[in-house]
Parts: sequence; structure tokens; C-alpha cells
Amino acid sequence: MNAKVRGYIAKLPPGTRKEFKKLQAAIVAAAPKAEEYFSYGIPAFRLNGKRFVWYAAWKNHLSIYPITANIKRRYAEELKDYKMSKGTVQFPLTDPVPVTLVKKLVKARAAEVASE
Repeated sequence: MNAKVRGYIAKLPPGTRKEFKKLQAAIVAAAPKAEEYFSYGIPAFRLNGKRFVWYAAWKNHLSIYPITANIKRRYAEELKDYKMSKGTVQFPLTDPVPVTLVKKLVKARAAEVASE
């Protein structure tokens, strides 16, 4: 794991850290060849050398992005209960991370990156 990412995670409150690690693990499971790095002050992944996914912990939610218009349309029903903002989906810290949904979103994003 990238040292900056380790430091980022270490600073999170324990409950947030636990859910954040679930989010991180779901991303890795969906894109095992992705390379972790730190960008724009938050953890991220590259896939085949291309910027791929960013993910972050905030006061009341975890975020993953970019969630493109195509991905939003494809998974509209599953995303309807989550706040979306400028290509970001927010998962409230009051609920467990929706691991299955995260994996679907990451796989869809991987397909987009592969076709670029």
C-alpha cells in the first residue's frame, strides 16, 4: 500500500477507517490490476497507467469517483438512494459500504478506461 494512503487511513476515526477499508477492498477486488497512488490529497487508483478511480472519507460519508453519466444511467436504480454530486457518489457513514454496488461501479469504470 502506498505510504501516503496508509497515512490517510491512519488519520481516520476508527469507525470511518473500518468502512473505508471495506471501500478500498471492494475497489481492489473489482480491479485487482489497478495501482494505488495518492492524488489531489486523496487515495486513488490507476489502471493501465490511466487515472481510474478516486475515493475519500469525509465527515459524514465516503465517496468514490468519477461516476460518469453512462455509469449513472446504467446503475440508476441501484444509485437512487445515494447522494450524487459532480460525478461522485456518496455513501453515508450511517450505513455499511454497499460492497456489491461498489464492485459494479468500479468494473464499469474499468471498462470505460479500457475503451479510452
